[in-house]
Amino acid sequence: MAGIRYKGLTVKQFQDLRKVLPETTKLIVAKNTLVYKAIEGTPWEALKPCMTGMNAWLFVHSEEIPPAIKPYRDFQKEKKLDSNDFTGAVFEGKFYGPGDFKQLETMPTRAEIYAKLLGTLNSPASSLVGTIQAPARELVMLLKAYVQKLEEEGGGGGQ
Repeated sequence: MAGIRYKGLTVKQFQDLRKVLPETTKLIVAKNTLVYKAIEGTPWEALKPCMTGMNAWLFVHSEEIPPAIKPYRDFQKEKKLDSNDFTGAVFEGKFYGPGDFKQLETMPTRAEIYAKLLGTLNSPASSLVGTIQAPARELVMLLKAYVQKLEEEGGGGGQ
């Protein structure tokens, strides 16, 4: 859940913004007192510092945070709404102030995390196979060299 300062936005702009948000993300305008009553006693209560001024509330019903924030950032740049920035957010019980949003915006997606995890798990397996195969390769090379030496010695001594 995130608070967005929305001073000066029109109803049409809100409608346009809602159209570009992912399905898992909802944008609502509600009084701070009402929102505070709803989040009181919950992990989202950490948003209390955001309860000043005019706020819109972005509810993200997914762990995919960057795709939920990006449409607003694009909208903000397009409409030149620099003063209408995020006032704060709570993700997994932790409060993120306006200066902390880079962490949320650059957070890897679930697919990226799985890809990194699989790469990490695959790497030791490849190394292990290489390590197991290395002595066998060395033994085969040693045996080939020994056979070649015997052939050279045996071939040269018979003539």
